[in-house]
Amino acid sequence: MIHTIKEIYGAAAEEAQTLRYRQAAEEFESMFGRKPERFFSAPGRTEIGGNHTDHNCGNVLAAGVSLDVIAAVVPTDDGIIRIKSQGYTMDTIDSNDGDIKDDEENTSAALVRGVAAGMRRKGYKTGGFLAYTTSNVLKGSGLSSSAAFEVLTANILSGLYNDFRVTPVEIAQISQFAENMYFGKPSGLMDQMASSVGSFITIDFKDQTTPVIEAIDFDFASSGHRLCIVDTKGSHEDLTPEYAAVPAEMRSVAQYFGKTVLREVDRSDVIANIPELRERLGDRAVLRALHFYDDCERVAKEAAALKARDFKRFLSLINESGDSSYKYLQNIFAPSLPKQQGLATALYIAQDVLAGEGAARVHGGGFAGTIQAFVPEHRLEHFIRRMESVFGEGSCHVLSVRPFGGTEVRL
Repeated sequence: MIHTIKEIYGAAAEEAQTLRYRQAAEEFESMFGRKPERFFSAPGRTEIGGNHTDHNCGNVLAAGVSLDVIAAVVPTDDGIIRIKSQGYTMDTIDSNDGDIKDDEENTSAALVRGVAAGMRRKGYKTGGFLAYTTSNVLKGSGLSSSAAFEVLTANILSGLYNDFRVTPVEIAQISQFAENMYFGKPSGLMDQMASSVGSFITIDFKDQTTPVIEAIDFDFASSGHRLCIVDTKGSHEDLTPEYAAVPAEMRSVAQYFGKTVLREVDRSDVIANIPELRERLGDRAVLRALHFYDDCERVAKEAAALKARDFKRFLSLINESGDSSYKYLQNIFAPSLPKQQGLATALYIAQDVLAGEGAARVHGGGFAGTIQAFVPEHRLEHFIRRMESVFGEGSCHVLSVRPFGGTEVRL
């Protein structure tokens, strides 16, 4: 799939993005001694509905965003992938060597090797190329910079060697395979799917091998709101146990009923067995399970509101989802770090500034990091000023929803 800069970023950003691509081309030429032949892009993503539901085969509402990672590319005939990302050393990977390398774990080289291996596992061709990449996807923001990089690499291989026959769903699955098996992070499929497909999408993960995806035709630019991601500058260090406990506790409820994930258990059965579940697993596991069911149902309602162009109803559901994450999922702060509650602070400020308009909720995994807010345009300046007075200059990022996922770019 190929799109123009104007199609991807909109007319208002066309000039700035054209300059960005030209600068990437110049960097490529200075590095490799030749001009790039092709350009590719993959967006970051935002989770809008379905907080911590994908890992238990639930439903998610997500969207590709205007921040992305781009690549200037030339194919080579030696089978070697050489990727130089801005600010990092070059990764050099033999596209035919799919062995997992222990010393590459948690590196971009592992992602590249894993994507190439994943392509071959699905019967697609791989080959060599030179690439220079640059990204404005905020690291650690919950916008999934790693997923965007994986999707970018897979799109390059799809475009160069497979005539774009690799579907967006397959690209997402290949990217997840790379992250799980080679990078060493047991992520769900939502990040990669949202980056690969783009726009507003619902994803039903009942069957993770063939998730059901529906694109929603909604012009966010006409809503009168802007999408803001606020970085509270909280550290994710030492929070791995907190993140791991969420899917584990949800699965413990499923296991009580002899199942693997909550999607296989009826909500009514959980309700009927609350007394014994509380005794065996504790209250938090039960509350997190109930959040799972309610947020999955909200995804369908949020999608219906967007289709009906009922943005007020959509915003109300976003606030409900955020409230559920706060009360029942309980991923707003870590109990082990009671003095660090940046997300709660940001949510309070958002509620104060929005004054009954818009919506705000935790963004992504939670415990630290970012909140997401839908801010009416007439309150945007005040919202940014208040947030940055607390969390620092540049902490509030104003985004738009991108209509396309991973793609080749025609300048």
